[in-house]
This record gives sequence, structure tokens and C-alpha cells, in this order.
Amino acid sequence: MLDATPPRTRPANAPADHPAVTRPKVGILLANLGTPDHYSYWPMRRYLNEFLSDRRVIDYPRWKWQPLLQLIILTKRPFSSGKNYKSIWNEDLNESPLMTLTKAQTAAVAAKMQARYGDQVMVDFSMRYGNPSTKSKVRAMTEAGCRKILFFPLYPHYAGATSATANDAFFRALMDEPWQPTARVVDPYFEHPQYIEALAQSVERAYAAKAEKPEMLVVSYHGMPKRYLMQGDPYHCQCQKTTRLLRERLGWDKTQITTTFQSVFGPEEWLKPYTVKEVARLAKEDGKKRIAVIAPAFSADCIETLEEINEEIRESFEHAGGEEFTYIPCLNDDAAHIDALSSVIESNLHGWLD
Repeated sequence: MLDATPPRTRPANAPADHPAVTRPKVGILLANLGTPDHYSYWPMRRYLNEFLSDRRVIDYPRWKWQPLLQLIILTKRPFSSGKNYKSIWNEDLNESPLMTLTKAQTAAVAAKMQARYGDQVMVDFSMRYGNPSTKSKVRAMTEAGCRKILFFPLYPHYAGATSATANDAFFRALMDEPWQPTARVVDPYFEHPQYIEALAQSVERAYAAKAEKPEMLVVSYHGMPKRYLMQGDPYHCQCQKTTRLLRERLGWDKTQITTTFQSVFGPEEWLKPYTVKEVARLAKEDGKKRIAVIAPAFSADCIETLEEINEEIRESFEHAGGEEFTYIPCLNDDAAHIDALSSVIESNLHGWLD
């Protein structure tokens, strides 16, 4: 996305021996969680080590957590996680679906921004874990002449383990810049009208394609320890609001939609109900034969949606007696989603580019 050889000129009225500098631009840096470089053991281990060593993700004392992580978890989990990644890997491009989709999102947003602002902006993406790193992209943007950077974590909902740690990486990258650019960080957009509209349209398309409509829409969000909610993390409340706004936009009553949380890890209690258990309960206790699942907290399909939801959670529902399981894909590079992201970006550029 970046111009490797940005033009340089001598500033107006500068002395003849003044070095040439790049024309100032505004950088727009999209950020997502990350992906291993490959599903084999060592790339998986490097990725998991970086991810699971983040104190925003696992906040146990290092003296307790690191021996467990290094000696037990990272000797076994790269094999099981690698197998899961292999089942969804984009073999044609030799990359994970999250990488493929983030590239597509970035290209679509870049086209929108360049159509409006021309060469005043440059758009790129980074990953919190793995490659391309936030630090490398901040450096590339400053070298290309970005004197202002808008950092956009692609998480609709704020959580310490997602938005905050992405911001941490961005701020650390700025610490290493000799001439720091002015910086802004985009707020969560969980209630943005265009985001809600894009979600609603995706549900309506999925339901319209069915001869028999699903009896329940399960809105599954990535989970977190309940303790984080008690400590003040707003994630749970923001998720509940997204579900409510989606239900209101669809014109449904509360019996047609439910909120759940997935991806439980470790021994402590996480936000409930757990998706994998709730879909089984819907089939076994409530007699629901047809359900749909959507994951609004993910801006792009990834291991948690393509493997966990569409394989593990589907299996839980069908094993409990469910008959038709519909996974509604993430918004990805859908036109309505790109419009929503672009609208959020444009509002955050006010005062910089109008």
C-alpha cells in the first residue's frame, strides 16, 4: 500500500543545502489481531508465544504464567492450533484468511480515501501479533512523509485484550520515532448506524436465501474472563448494545435473537452464556432445529469464525439434535462494511483533512 520511493523536494524558502524532504501526508493505519506466517510448528509457536505473553491478554503474574506457557502450552498447542489453521488456510496465497481479507479491506478503504483526498493520504494495515508489525508500518509511514497518523483498530467493541493492546503497540512504535507524527486513535464503532446497517443487511441476505428461516439468530462475540467486566472493561455492555440495535433495525422481538460468547480459555469463569453450550441447549431443551450464527465482534473472518463457529460450534448444535446451522460470514470487504469503515475514518479526519 505504501509508495517505496516517495518524492522528496527542498522546502520553499529553505537554504540551498537543506536536505530534500517528503511532502507531508496523513497516514491511515488499519490494525487487526494478527496471524501466524504458516500453520507449521515453529511459526505457530512464535505467534502463540507473542499473543499469549501479552499481559493484556493473560494478566496472570509472569512468574506463574511463563513457565506454564513455555514448558507446557507452547510444546503442545502449536500442533492443535496449526491443525485448525491448516483446515482454513488459503493455500493459493499461502496465508490465513484473515490476512487475505484484511488486504482486501485495506485496498477497498484506500480506494475510497484516495478518491476523496487524493495523494494527501496513504492507507495501510498492520497486525498486533505477527506480520506486518505495527512498528514496521509506523516506520514506513513516517519515512513516506506521514506527519499525522490515524490509527484504526478494526474492533467494533473496546476490550483491553483487543483495542487496548493494539493501541499499546502503536504508542510503543511512536516512542521509537525520532520525529513523532501527530496521532489519533479511532474510538470503537459498535453503535455506528452504518455498521449496524451492514450487519442487518448481511442477516437479511442470509435469511432470504433460506427456504425455511432460522428460528433463532445467535449473536456470538469473542469471550473474556468475567473478572475483566467486574474491573470495568466496557466490552460486555457494548456487545449487548450492538445486539439490541441489530434487533431493533431488523424489527424483531427478543425471542428471535440471543447474545452469547465464545473462545473460552483457561479455568476461570468467562462471560456467559458460552456459545458452544448455548447452541446445544437451544437444540436439546428448546427444540430449535434451525439456527443462524453471526459474529459482529470480528471485522473479518478468521480462525474463531471459520473454524470455531463453522466447525466446532456447528458440530455442538448438530450433535444435540439441531438440523440446519447457518453461519453468516463476517462483514469482510462487503461494500456496506467498507462504507461504514470509511465513514468512521472520515469523521476522525476532521480538522486534518476536510
